Amino acid sequence: ENGVKMAIDEVNAAGGIEIDGKKRHVELLSEDDQGDPKTATNVAQRFVDAKVAGVIGHMNSGTTIPASKIYSDAGIAQISPSATATAYTIQGFKTAFRVMSNDTQQGRVLGEYAVNKLAAKRIAIVDDRTAYGQGLADEFEKAAKAAGAEIVKREFSNNTETDFNAVLTGIKGAKPDLIFYGGMDAQAAPLKKQAKKLGLSAIVMGGDGAQTPEFIKLAGADAEGMFATSPGTPKDQLAGGKAFLEKFKTKFGQDVQLYSPYSYDATHIMLKAMQAAGSSDPVKYLPKLAAMQYDGVTGPVSFDAKGDINNGAITVYSVKNGQWAIQEIVGGAAAK
Repeated sequence: ENGVKMAIDEVNAAGGIEIDGKKRHVELLSEDDQGDPKTATNVAQRFVDAKVAGVIGHMNSGTTIPASKIYSDAGIAQISPSATATAYTIQGFKTAFRVMSNDTQQGRVLGEYAVNKLAAKRIAIVDDRTAYGQGLADEFEKAAKAAGAEIVKREFSNNTETDFNAVLTGIKGAKPDLIFYGGMDAQAAPLKKQAKKLGLSAIVMGGDGAQTPEFIKLAGADAEGMFATSPGTPKDQLAGGKAFLEKFKTKFGQDVQLYSPYSYDATHIMLKAMQAAGSSDPVKYLPKLAAMQYDGVTGPVSFDAKGDINNGAITVYSVKNGQWAIQEIVGGAAAK
């Protein structure tokens, strides 16, 4: 939300955007979908009823996907700064875009890295059965198999479970080199801790849901050696990252976590499309948005036919000495 606010404040300070020959100020309407799919559809309907010109959001895939149908039916443009599930953009909605790499790209990097860089031949997979967790695990499995690994176990849990002892005991018997977890930090941390306690020597790996400061806090000393990826370039290596991070800290008195630069770029892109069309009517500005080429703080942004970002970066990290350390950046543009 703060990334969106920052972009809107900048545009308004410069006089707003020209709509129908007149300069107009941009107004922000915010709602909290609580990470809940049902709440997200209610939020989406409220936005439609309020006749918003466009939507930046939602945050996660499980809310973005059901909301996207409502925006599509109403013809309202939507740019997610953070939802990564492949299912979001393969629905064929002309209103759906994202400025973050998707799980097909992320899963491929994870699977190839596990096999080619971590020498994992026998792999176990656990996911939380959400749109995000299961989707990412599916893409990881495809990539790992294609790279030559054997999937020795595929298990699932849910997105509130914190006791993985039974699942991990079953996995231990399969003697995997690596365990992949598709889900969020609140579950990835106990899984990592319990794997160590059970004497599993397998490497543990996750996606961006696990690649957080909170994971390290929750897992404590057992966080060490965890591997995870995050879509996008590391925030301190973004094309316009340093200046953005400083501006953000000055304005809001807090550090960027992850998605603010992406929501900031998404807002500027949407407003530039409106400016180019001279209209806030999505029917008029959507073609401009689809064809947009924009140099943002996150790097160059342009969209493919589905609304996915072209050549999105994926960064691989591991926990070393209690910190997430960059291992490799795949794709994206070089930092300026």
